[in-house]
Amino acid sequence: MKKEYLIYKLSDEVKNTCKIPSEAFQKFGVKRGLRNDDGSGVLVGLTNIGNVVGYERDADGKLQPCPGRLYYRGYELDDLVSPLLKEKRFGFEEIAYLLLSGRLPDKEELAAFQELINENMPLDHRTIVHIIDLEGSNIMNILSRCVLEMYTFDANPDDISRDNLMRQSIELIARFPTIIAYAYNIYSHSVHGHSMNIRHPRENKTIAENFLYMLKDDNYTELDARMLDLLLIIQAEHGGGNNSTFTVRVTSSTRTDTYSSIAAGIGSLKGPLHGGANIKVINMFHHLKEVIADWTNIEEIDTYLNRMLNKEAYDNSGLIYGIGHAVYTMSDPRAVELKRLAGELAKEKGREKEYEFLKLIEEEGRKCVAAFRKTQKPISSNLDFYSGFIYEMIGLPEEIYTPIFAMARIVGWTAHRIEELNFESRRIIRPAYKNIQEQLKYVPIKDR
Repeated sequence: MKKEYLIYKLSDEVKNTCKIPSEAFQKFGVKRGLRNDDGSGVLVGLTNIGNVVGYERDADGKLQPCPGRLYYRGYELDDLVSPLLKEKRFGFEEIAYLLLSGRLPDKEELAAFQELINENMPLDHRTIVHIIDLEGSNIMNILSRCVLEMYTFDANPDDISRDNLMRQSIELIARFPTIIAYAYNIYSHSVHGHSMNIRHPRENKTIAENFLYMLKDDNYTELDARMLDLLLIIQAEHGGGNNSTFTVRVTSSTRTDTYSSIAAGIGSLKGPLHGGANIKVINMFHHLKEVIADWTNIEEIDTYLNRMLNKEAYDNSGLIYGIGHAVYTMSDPRAVELKRLAGELAKEKGREKEYEFLKLIEEEGRKCVAAFRKTQKPISSNLDFYSGFIYEMIGLPEEIYTPIFAMARIVGWTAHRIEELNFESRRIIRPAYKNIQEQLKYVPIKDR
């Protein structure tokens, strides 16, 4: 039997072996996707780190829409972001300190923490060689492999004491920007023929500033760096229930090493239904700019969006990317912040018309989706709706949109890993699956 045919035969048989009638899930009370029938998440754990509020429950226990709120260690996101915008200062390191420790640092603690980050940003020369050897590969995969390689350079990779976990966390937070910047420059050289530059991170610069410097030399503005800094803050944490953070907590519950657990989180975030969604939005936006003649004509916009929902236009997926969220109802607080930031950056870049068009797509997209689904419940845009546009205005290539998400979320991942491994009563996370395969009688190979 030819190998190609055997692969086809095995694949074809999966069509039957993977069939489970949809009514079986209801019969056995299975919460598909760990979601209840009303769309809320199944409660599987407790945390002190992040809190995502997208709805409220009334006296009858039914979900009621409400403005979305996101809390980091008890602080509402807007209360953390607004002072940074007002004072025009960088804050990602400060938020990293908060998420890791549980409290905001004073000036002396923050300065020491920033110095510690800077000391750990340079990469081992062996890691740089490894990145060069992987030229042209997907940057999320390079990031994952570099994280796994850090295990071999760590003198105590399997030590899960609090001190060691904190050391590993700080090193990962510091090195993600360097790995991503180097990986993209090497990718750009091998795929596009651009000059290959390996710039060492500078002292006394923030993570956002150093990342832009390592990526594109000094070809960025102060506003570019501050916008990236705020994007990192907004994406740093989103509760324990998002797919990648839950992946980190599940693997951490086995007491595996930090690098294996974080690599698993990277693999989860890479998925287009999770961290890769911002690329979907910006590509859709480029398409809409081309096919819609009048960017201010609501009727023309609605007509095309409805064609998209009916799988008659764009990629025929039936989706308007960036519209809707699993938890948020009336609004995604991250999207609210990014909408404001995008407007400020659009003025500097001379792209106000595109920004106004994007806002109109958001407004009409929410209405069209609600009408298409025949629901009175509000539909919100999500984080991804504006993030890609901001990345593009900063001059960042789409190949690193999802890696930048990982660069931010490594803070939340490590905070949740530390928490998971420091519960007073630790148990391996092990949910149950109901087997519905009927029992079969063994048939000797000569009789098959």
